[in-house]
Amino acid sequence: MLSRRPVRSAAFATTAVLAAALTACGGGDASSGDAKSDLKAQKKTEISVNLTGRQAKAGEPVKVTLADGRLQAVTVTDAKGGKLTGTVSADGRTWTSDRPAAPGTSYTVEAKDGDGGGARAEFATAAPDKVNKVTLAPGKDTTVGVAQPLSIVFDHPVKNKADVEKHLKVTTSNSTEGTWGWMEDYSGRSRVDWRPKDYWKPGTRVTLEADLAGVDSGPSGGWFVKDYRTGFTVGRNQVVKADLDSHRIKLFSDGQLVKDVPMSGGTPGGDKASWRGRTVLMAKEGTINMNSETVGLGDSYNKMVDYSMRLTWSGMYAHAAPWNAPYFGSANKSSGCLGMSDADAKFVYGWAQVGDPFEITGDDAKGTQAVNNGYGEWNLTYDAWKAKSALARAAGN
Repeated sequence: MLSRRPVRSAAFATTAVLAAALTACGGGDASSGDAKSDLKAQKKTEISVNLTGRQAKAGEPVKVTLADGRLQAVTVTDAKGGKLTGTVSADGRTWTSDRPAAPGTSYTVEAKDGDGGGARAEFATAAPDKVNKVTLAPGKDTTVGVAQPLSIVFDHPVKNKADVEKHLKVTTSNSTEGTWGWMEDYSGRSRVDWRPKDYWKPGTRVTLEADLAGVDSGPSGGWFVKDYRTGFTVGRNQVVKADLDSHRIKLFSDGQLVKDVPMSGGTPGGDKASWRGRTVLMAKEGTINMNSETVGLGDSYNKMVDYSMRLTWSGMYAHAAPWNAPYFGSANKSSGCLGMSDADAKFVYGWAQVGDPFEITGDDAKGTQAVNNGYGEWNLTYDAWKAKSALARAAGN
C-alpha cells in the first residue's frame, strides 16, 4: 500500500496561488517601458485542483485548472516519489491525469504556466475500507511451456470487471494475438486469464503491466492500492498426448515423437475416471502424499507418490504408479490419474516443463475438464474464449 503522510493544513485549499519571482534590473520610472513588464512579473498564477483536503475521494483522475493563461507543465507526485502522468487540454487551461488517484495516498501538485509562474497544492485521499490483492501465475521471470496462460486470482470479488480489465496490459515480443477471459476460480474467487489464440511460439517474451492502484473492484471487493508487474518467457515446443483408449502417453518435441509410454488412466464409469481435454501442466510437485478422502473418493488410497505432475485442481495428476503395473498399456484402473512405471514417470517428469499442454483423448473419460479446474481454457474455441472478456461484452462483441 502507498504510504500516507501528514500534510500541512494550509495546503488544502481549492485554489493555490504563488507569485512569480521578480527580477531587479536597475532603476526605472513608472512611465518607462519597464512598467508594463513589472506588472506582468507581479501577476499571480492561480490553479484549482478537483481533489482537496485530507479525505479526498479516490478513484477519480486529478484535474488541475489554470485560472488564466496556458499550462506549460504539471507534476503530481505521491509520498513515495511516484508520478501520475497526464495530458493538457487543447486550450491549455486544464491538465488531467491518465490514471485515478489511489486511496490512502498523499499527493503534491506543482504547475507552471507559459509566463514562468508556478503554483503548488497538496491533498490526500481517504484510506480504503477494504484492499483487494492479487496472485499472479506463472511466477516472475520463469520459463514455461507453450500452453501456459497468464492468470490473475483476486483475494476479493471483482464486480467492476471491465474497469479492472482495461487496466491490464499484456505485451509480447512478437505481437501474439490473445485476450482476457473471466471466470470463477476453482477456489471460488474471481479470476481472469490471458490466453493466446494458439499455443505460444517458443522464445516469446510476455509482460504484464497491471496498473490497478486507484481502481475500485466493486461492492465487497475493495480498492486496489498498488500496481503489479510480471513477465515470463516461453520455452521449448513440447506437447504431451495421452490416449485413454489406447492407454499410451506420447511425448512430442517440435512435432517429433520423443517417447511412447504405456500408462493406465482412471477407471471408467464413475468418479474415478480421468478427465479428457486439453489441459496444462500446472506444477511438478515431486513426491507427495495422495489421500483419496481429500478428493471425495472415500478411503480407497493413502500413499506417497513419486514424480507427481499436477494437471487439475480437482486432483488429476500424471505420476509413477508401480502398483498398477499389470494394467500399463492395456486397461484404465487408476483412481483418476495417468499412472506410469517408475522409470517412465521419471523420464516424463525430467523432460516436461510447467505450461506444457497435456492433450487427453478417449472415450474412457468422465467428461471434459472445466475451464476453471486448472487451466482448461484451451477446451474452448477462441471465439468462445473471447466472449469471456468483460470489455468485449461491454462493447457488445
